This record gives sequence, C-alpha cells and structure tokens, in this order.
Amino acid sequence: MNFVEELRWRGMLHDIMPGTEEMLNKGIASGYIGFDPTADSLHVGHLTQIMTLIHFQRAGHKPYALVGGATGMVGDPSGKSAERNLLSEETLQHNLKSVEKQLAKFLDFESGANSAEMVNNYDWFKNFTFLDFIRDVGKHITVNYMMAKDSVKKRLEGDTGMSFTEFTYQLVQGYDFYYLWKHKNCTLQMGGSDQWGNIVTGTEMIRRKDAGEAFALTTQLIKKADGTKFGKTESGAVWLDPEKTSPYKFYQFWLNTSDADAKSYIRIFTLFDKATIEAIEAEHEQAPHQRALQKALAKDITIRVHGEDAYEKAIKSSEFLFGNTGIEFLNELNDEEVIGLFEGVPNFNVAKDELSEGINAVELLATKTAVFPSKGEARKMIQAGGVSINKTKIGAPEQVFAAADLINGKFLVAQKGKKNYFLIVAE
Repeated sequence: MNFVEELRWRGMLHDIMPGTEEMLNKGIASGYIGFDPTADSLHVGHLTQIMTLIHFQRAGHKPYALVGGATGMVGDPSGKSAERNLLSEETLQHNLKSVEKQLAKFLDFESGANSAEMVNNYDWFKNFTFLDFIRDVGKHITVNYMMAKDSVKKRLEGDTGMSFTEFTYQLVQGYDFYYLWKHKNCTLQMGGSDQWGNIVTGTEMIRRKDAGEAFALTTQLIKKADGTKFGKTESGAVWLDPEKTSPYKFYQFWLNTSDADAKSYIRIFTLFDKATIEAIEAEHEQAPHQRALQKALAKDITIRVHGEDAYEKAIKSSEFLFGNTGIEFLNELNDEEVIGLFEGVPNFNVAKDELSEGINAVELLATKTAVFPSKGEARKMIQAGGVSINKTKIGAPEQVFAAADLINGKFLVAQKGKKNYFLIVAE
C-alpha cells in the first residue's frame, strides 16, 4: 500500500514537502504526529490524525505518537485567538495517561519492525535548562523566520498580542522533530494543515543544526459541507471517552451526518477500501432514505472506538427511542446510561416517598412534574389516547402510578405522542 496515494484517494492530503513520497517508497520510514494533552480525552477532531497514523502503519511504516507533556505546558498558538490557560503538572499527568490509553486502542504496538511507539516530549525537555535551550536551539532559527509564520502574524495583528511563552512554541515543537530525527531515525512529521508552520520549523532546524534531511506532510482540516466546525454539537465536543460522550450519542453523531458529509467521512474515518465504499455509495443512491452511508460509517467508527457491545447497545437505544423496542430494554442499562440516553430530554424529579402511596396520572404529569402545563391539558390528551408511561398508553386520567412501576427502581418514562419524551426520576 502506498501511504501518500492512500491519503490522496481518501481526500485527506493537504500539503506535502517535495521528496516525501520518494523517501517513503524506499522502505520502512519512521514518522510521528503530536497529540496535545489539554484534556483527559481525545475527541473526534483528533480522529483524522489517528487515522493518518493507522494508514502509515498499514503501509508498512513505523508510527510514533507523541504526547506533549512539555508542549502541553506551553500551549500551541496555532489557530488560537487568545493565550490558553496553562495546566498544572498534576492535571497534565492525568491527561497524558488517559490520552496514551486511548491511542493504544488504535495502533499496533507489537507488529515487529513497524511496531507503533508512544513518546512523551517531557522526557527530553525535563532536564533541558533555559540557557541550553536558547544556545542549542534558539540560535538556529531567526526571529524573522518565526515572525513570518501565519499563527504568529495573526496574533500580532490582533488586539491580544502574543506572549514570549507562545512565541517559543514553534521552537519547542521544532526541537521535538530534531530529537526524534536524531534519536529515533524519525524522518517525517505529520499533522493537520494548521500545523504546517510548526512542522517545517522542525525540518529547518534539522537542516541548520545537523545538515540533515527531514520531511513534512499535512492533512486537510475537516469541515462540514455547510462550512460549520466538524466535531462540535450543541452540547459541545464529541469525545472518545464514553464517560464524556456516551457510545449512543457518539453513534448518533455519525448517524446524523448529512449525505454530503457522510460521503467524505466514510473515506476519512473508516478503513473500508475503495471498492467497498463505492458499493455502499451505490446502495445509498438507490434508496437515500435508508441512509446506508451513515449507517456503515457510524457502525465502523463506533465499534473501533467503543467495541461491538457498545455498538449493539447504541442500536438498541436508537430503536428504543425511535422504534418499537420495549421498556424492558432499560433494565439492561445502569443509571448513568439511562440518564445519558435521555440527555437533552426534559428531566423531572419526584419524591420516591410520594410514589410509594401512588400518584394519579394527571397529578403526576401536571403537578408533580411539568410534562403538561395544566391538569386540563393532561386530562384531555390522556383521554385522546396520546400519552404513555413506560411505553404503555395511560388508560384513564385517574390511573395511579406507584413505586412498583419504576424502571430500575428509579425511572418513569413519559411520552406525549410518539417522539416527545420526558424522564421522571424518583429520588
């Protein structure tokens, strides 16, 4: 497999330094991508870089995943309009461990000559004194060269300016490349297109410091077809950590992509080959309402990130909310998963003690909770047969609900019509 060709047909390639493809075609090469530990989980925005490393390894090359224990202390100014808050060492260590654990799920660390490796730039920066740094690193890159970078220019033209800390970031990242080139025979750095300036600073440092040769490659920054930012939803970033974004919500994120986006995402985020993708596209065109592209995309990514069981549960959760799966499905979920399933749905609390004596439907839905704005409205819709509790239509306004009706001893699920859900939590 030709790595660069693979990125090209998948629509992932952005910039590539001359000579890179020829170098890669000579045999096993080592290359790396840096991951910034500003949070204790990666999110879907990082998946492009994870996929790049996966393709790199599948093409027979050796991938390094660099977690920025040192650069995380500085903060990358690329694409940022203001200085970032610096993390405490304790927070940083926690984040590093979490990110390392996630990356280990995607790359093969036991494949012989091209086994993946994880490195942390804190290991080579922790004993590097300031005087050593400005003498051994700073003197090789001119201020003029650093000022010409877009990330620096934009900040200097704005109102916020740029601290010396952030100004030196490109030197720190450049030295990472130099260190890996010198000690790990790493000849290629990869990253998103916003990283081009930082990456070529590294190639320049290698050239000026040791007259060495190194290469650079960047991938497209992913955007939605409508121009909005990829990976963000109303509730924020879509995380790879199931505690931060449930597998159900993760699955739904991919399932709800537009046809135009699904067509590009299935190339970027799955490992399907060209023939498989073209077959799925043909199936999708025959019956777009069946959403074959979105389903194949969501299934592949959810299984690779969260596993087969989580995918099956996400499917059942979707069928529960939008199909005919019965209320007994909720018994398979723990309390957090139930609450996660109904995130974004109005939640109401009732006292468990009151339910032990029983509450009639109208009282429950219009007084104890605000499912209905008034008792009259609740009574009217119940009599019309449009209200359910726990997926069973309420027979009469006087019907009583008690503790025995609680799912998992804690929940009642109310529905107005088919699609309007309300979660009642008894505590």
